[in-house]
Amino acid sequence: MLPVNFRSYRRKLAVYRQAFRSFLHKTEKNPPRGIDNLSPVVEKEVWKEVDCLSCANCCKKMTPTFTPRDLKRISAHFNQTPEEFRKQWLKKDRNKDLINKNEPCQFLNLEDNKCSIYAIRPADCASFPHLSKRKWKEYAHVHKQNIDYCPATFKMVEKIKAIVEA
Repeated sequence: MLPVNFRSYRRKLAVYRQAFRSFLHKTEKNPPRGIDNLSPVVEKEVWKEVDCLSCANCCKKMTPTFTPRDLKRISAHFNQTPEEFRKQWLKKDRNKDLINKNEPCQFLNLEDNKCSIYAIRPADCASFPHLSKRKWKEYAHVHKQNIDYCPATFKMVEKIKAIVEA
Protein backbone atom coordinates (compact mmCIF):
# COMPACT_ATOMS: atom_id res chain seq x y z
CA MET A 1 0.00 0.00 0.00
CA LEU A 2 1.21 3.44 -0.88
CA PRO A 3 0.46 6.66 0.95
CA VAL A 4 -1.78 9.01 -0.99
CA ASN A 5 0.09 11.77 -2.79
CA PHE A 6 -2.49 14.56 -2.87
CA ARG A 7 -0.56 16.71 -5.33
CA SER A 8 -0.46 13.85 -7.83
CA TYR A 9 -4.09 12.93 -7.12
CA ARG A 10 -5.29 16.51 -7.72
CA ARG A 11 -3.29 16.74 -10.97
CA LYS A 12 -4.78 13.46 -12.23
CA LEU A 13 -8.25 14.53 -11.13
CA ALA A 14 -7.94 17.78 -13.10
CA VAL A 15 -6.90 15.86 -16.21
CA TYR A 16 -9.26 12.87 -16.02
CA ARG A 17 -12.28 14.05 -14.04
CA GLN A 18 -14.49 14.84 -17.03
CA ALA A 19 -13.56 11.66 -18.91
CA PHE A 20 -14.24 9.54 -15.82
CA ARG A 21 -17.56 11.28 -15.16
CA SER A 22 -18.57 10.72 -18.80
CA PHE A 23 -17.57 7.06 -18.53
CA LEU A 24 -19.59 6.68 -15.33
CA HIS A 25 -22.61 8.40 -16.86
CA LYS A 26 -22.46 6.24 -19.98
CA THR A 27 -21.99 2.98 -18.09
CA GLU A 28 -24.68 3.88 -15.56
CA LYS A 29 -27.19 4.11 -18.40
CA ASN A 30 -25.84 1.11 -20.31
CA PRO A 31 -23.60 -1.08 -18.11
CA PRO A 32 -21.09 -3.14 -20.09
CA ARG A 33 -21.53 -6.87 -19.79
CA GLY A 34 -19.67 -8.28 -16.79
CA ILE A 35 -18.99 -4.96 -15.07
CA ASP A 36 -20.74 -6.08 -11.89
CA ASN A 37 -18.35 -9.03 -11.65
CA LEU A 38 -15.37 -6.84 -12.49
CA SER A 39 -15.89 -4.35 -9.64
CA PRO A 40 -15.07 -6.74 -6.72
CA VAL A 41 -11.94 -7.99 -8.50
CA VAL A 42 -10.69 -4.47 -9.20
CA GLU A 43 -11.60 -3.38 -5.67
CA LYS A 44 -9.12 -5.92 -4.25
CA GLU A 45 -6.39 -4.49 -6.51
CA VAL A 46 -7.24 -0.94 -5.44
CA TRP A 47 -6.86 -1.72 -1.72
CA LYS A 48 -3.37 -3.07 -2.38
CA GLU A 49 -2.47 0.35 -3.80
CA VAL A 50 -4.29 2.90 -1.62
CA ASP A 51 -3.67 3.53 2.08
CA CYS A 52 -6.77 5.17 3.56
CA LEU A 53 -4.98 6.23 6.74
CA SER A 54 -2.63 8.38 4.70
CA CYS A 55 -5.65 10.16 3.25
CA ALA A 56 -8.83 10.38 5.36
CA ASN A 57 -10.20 12.86 2.83
CA CYS A 58 -13.64 11.31 3.27
CA CYS A 59 -13.58 12.28 6.96
CA LYS A 60 -12.10 15.70 6.22
CA LYS A 61 -14.29 16.77 3.29
CA MET A 62 -17.46 14.66 3.45
CA THR A 63 -19.99 13.57 6.05
CA PRO A 64 -21.78 10.28 6.53
CA THR A 65 -25.52 9.97 6.81
CA PHE A 66 -26.45 8.77 10.28
CA THR A 67 -29.19 6.14 10.40
CA PRO A 68 -31.47 5.71 13.44
CA ARG A 69 -29.46 2.59 14.34
CA ASP A 70 -26.20 4.57 14.11
CA LEU A 71 -27.65 7.28 16.30
CA LYS A 72 -28.78 4.81 18.95
CA ARG A 73 -25.48 2.88 18.99
CA ILE A 74 -23.14 5.88 18.99
CA SER A 75 -25.14 7.96 21.47
CA ALA A 76 -25.16 5.01 23.91
CA HIS A 77 -21.36 4.88 23.63
CA PHE A 78 -21.25 8.50 24.87
CA ASN A 79 -23.90 7.92 27.54
CA GLN A 80 -26.24 10.30 25.75
CA THR A 81 -29.75 9.95 24.46
CA PRO A 82 -30.03 9.88 20.68
CA GLU A 83 -31.62 13.33 20.90
CA GLU A 84 -28.75 14.75 22.98
CA PHE A 85 -26.20 13.33 20.55
CA ARG A 86 -28.14 14.67 17.56
CA LYS A 87 -28.34 18.17 19.04
CA GLN A 88 -24.65 18.22 19.89
CA TRP A 89 -23.17 16.82 16.68
CA LEU A 90 -25.67 16.56 13.84
CA LYS A 91 -27.89 18.58 11.55
CA LYS A 92 -30.40 17.80 8.83
CA ASP A 93 -29.36 18.31 5.23
CA ARG A 94 -31.65 19.38 2.39
CA ASN A 95 -32.89 15.78 2.10
CA LYS A 96 -33.69 15.74 5.83
CA ASP A 97 -30.88 13.21 6.43
CA LEU A 98 -28.83 13.53 9.61
CA ILE A 99 -25.23 14.52 8.89
CA ASN A 100 -22.29 16.02 10.82
CA LYS A 101 -22.50 19.70 11.67
CA ASN A 102 -18.77 20.15 11.20
CA GLU A 103 -15.94 19.33 8.83
CA PRO A 104 -13.69 17.53 9.41
CA CYS A 105 -15.60 14.84 11.27
CA GLN A 106 -15.56 15.38 15.01
CA PHE A 107 -14.41 11.78 15.50
CA LEU A 108 -11.35 12.02 13.24
CA ASN A 109 -7.99 12.21 14.99
CA LEU A 110 -6.08 14.58 12.70
CA GLU A 111 -2.70 13.43 13.99
CA ASP A 112 -2.99 9.87 12.67
CA ASN A 113 -6.19 9.99 10.55
CA LYS A 114 -7.82 7.34 12.71
CA CYS A 115 -11.46 7.31 13.75
CA SER A 116 -12.00 7.57 17.50
CA ILE A 117 -15.25 5.56 17.20
CA TYR A 118 -14.07 3.13 14.53
CA ALA A 119 -15.68 0.05 16.12
CA ILE A 120 -19.09 1.75 16.26
CA ARG A 121 -18.79 4.19 13.33
CA PRO A 122 -21.81 4.95 11.15
CA ALA A 123 -22.73 2.28 8.61
CA ASP A 124 -22.10 4.81 5.83
CA CYS A 125 -18.48 5.15 6.99
CA ALA A 126 -18.03 1.40 7.35
CA SER A 127 -18.98 0.79 3.73
CA PHE A 128 -17.29 3.85 2.20
CA PRO A 129 -16.28 4.28 -0.60
CA HIS A 130 -18.86 1.75 -1.75
CA LEU A 131 -16.62 0.44 -4.54
CA SER A 132 -18.53 -2.77 -5.20
CA LYS A 133 -21.47 -2.32 -2.85
CA ARG A 134 -24.23 -2.87 -5.39
CA LYS A 135 -24.75 -3.32 -9.07
CA TRP A 136 -22.73 -0.82 -11.11
CA LYS A 137 -25.73 1.04 -12.51
CA GLU A 138 -27.12 1.54 -8.99
CA TYR A 139 -23.91 3.12 -7.70
CA ALA A 140 -22.22 4.82 -10.67
CA HIS A 141 -23.80 8.12 -9.62
CA VAL A 142 -22.13 7.78 -6.19
CA HIS A 143 -18.75 7.09 -7.84
CA LYS A 144 -19.22 10.30 -9.89
CA GLN A 145 -19.29 12.24 -6.62
CA ASN A 146 -16.65 10.22 -4.82
CA ILE A 147 -13.91 10.53 -7.48
CA ASP A 148 -13.59 14.16 -6.36
CA TYR A 149 -12.76 13.12 -2.79
CA CYS A 150 -11.54 9.54 -2.74
CA PRO A 151 -8.32 8.34 -4.39
CA ALA A 152 -9.54 4.73 -4.08
CA THR A 153 -12.68 5.51 -6.08
CA PHE A 154 -10.59 7.40 -8.63
CA LYS A 155 -8.23 4.42 -8.95
CA MET A 156 -11.12 1.96 -9.32
CA VAL A 157 -12.80 3.99 -12.06
CA GLU A 158 -9.44 4.43 -13.78
CA LYS A 159 -8.83 0.65 -13.80
CA ILE A 160 -12.36 -0.34 -14.82
CA LYS A 161 -12.44 2.24 -17.61
CA ALA A 162 -9.13 0.91 -18.95
CA ILE A 163 -10.44 -2.68 -18.91
CA VAL A 164 -13.84 -1.88 -20.43
CA GLU A 165 -12.39 0.33 -23.17
CA ALA A 166 -9.50 -2.02 -24.02
